[in-house]
Amino acid sequence: MKTIDLRSDTVTKPSSEMRQAIATAIVGDDVFGDDPTVIELEKHVAGLFGREASLFVPSGTMGNQICLKVLSEPGWELLCDRECHVVNYEAAGPVIHAGLLINLLTTERGMITAEMVRQNIRPINLHCPLTKLVTLENTHNRHGGTILPQQEVLKVREVCDEFDLIFHLDGARIWNAHAASGKSLEELTAPFDSVSVCLSKGLGAPAGSMILGGAEFIEKCRRARKLFGGGMRQVGILAAAGLYAVKNNITRLVDDHTNAKLLAEGLNALDTFSVDLSRVETNIVVANIVADLPAETIVTNLSEAGVPVVQFGPRKIRMVTHLDVTGADCKEALDRIGELFN
Repeated sequence: MKTIDLRSDTVTKPSSEMRQAIATAIVGDDVFGDDPTVIELEKHVAGLFGREASLFVPSGTMGNQICLKVLSEPGWELLCDRECHVVNYEAAGPVIHAGLLINLLTTERGMITAEMVRQNIRPINLHCPLTKLVTLENTHNRHGGTILPQQEVLKVREVCDEFDLIFHLDGARIWNAHAASGKSLEELTAPFDSVSVCLSKGLGAPAGSMILGGAEFIEKCRRARKLFGGGMRQVGILAAAGLYAVKNNITRLVDDHTNAKLLAEGLNALDTFSVDLSRVETNIVVANIVADLPAETIVTNLSEAGVPVVQFGPRKIRMVTHLDVTGADCKEALDRIGELFN
């Protein structure tokens, strides 16, 4: 029985073409700054986003945490969505690495609005921390792969300018927002002072993320990367995979979005699950469990049926489509789920 792995888009395996790019990569020593494949990747990705420079880092978590550390001072306050990756899945990094106080805001679909930012900026006085940073996540994982409304993002930028706040984007899946919305990568990320994007999710690379920003900022991030233990040597073998990914795997993301809608509609046809179809904008499906079954039981049963998924709460599961899952696989997964829970 074939395993149809829907746990995450991080489970993809390099294609034969990507493996060939890895095998033939020209490498140097990236800590010395002379790995030609890393240099090519960093220039290429910076160009895609219309930025002066970019920096290859091992993971999205490191990318986010380096940005927050470089941009901030200990004791500053960070405004972010209560469900964001930076807080929920990065091991208290903003506190440990940057010494930030975190103000968690409850949002609709992951979007901190301009008015919410304005209302949560603390007065400047001796007793209060300085509210200095805002971070958004696009697409938003825990809100079901939703795409942030660009007009509201621009309004937040205006408030940040008015109050001298720094604006960071966790753009791990910004590629999906680009593919689904038709907006360019440059347009989607232009309002932000710093951006972290992931190569190892929908684009299918085995590892790696990129930090984007101005040349001076990126040089500061390079030093912080060394501090974090992220300076690697002949890392061109990974950069080659990332370069292949950004050159070949962006436009095909729409297939993952189509397959996610197929899964969502199929789950809604069963008595066990309910999916808010308006939130299925990209490649993530968050299904509410309406039957009298705990999420743990459903996850276990699906794993045994060859359809691994992730528990997303006491009454929720998450499924993520990716380049190793076809439309036929999704139909087969729905057949197996229906046999268990219809």
